[in-house]
Amino acid sequence: MAERVITVSVPEGLHARPAAELVRLAHEHPGSVEVRAHGRAPVDAASILGVMTLGVDPGESVVVAVQGPGADALLDRITALLDPA
Repeated sequence: MAERVITVSVPEGLHARPAAELVRLAHEHPGSVEVRAHGRAPVDAASILGVMTLGVDPGESVVVAVQGPGADALLDRITALLDPA
C-alpha cells in the first residue's frame, strides 16, 4: 500500500469537480483507494458521498492510501488534481 499526504490547494477544496474527478480515478483503479481527513476514519474514494462528507476545504491536508498495481502513478495523478501548483 502506498500513502501520501496531500495539501488540497484547488480553490473549491475537495468538493464538486475535484471530488467527482477523484471518484472517477478511484473507479478506474483495480485496487482500493481511501482518503482520510480531520482525524476521521478513512472513506472509500470511489464513493462521492464518502468523499463529500469529509468536508475538506482549500489549504487542508488529506491522506490518500492506494493499494494495487500502479499505486504510485495513481497517487501522482491525485496529487496533480488536488494540488496542481
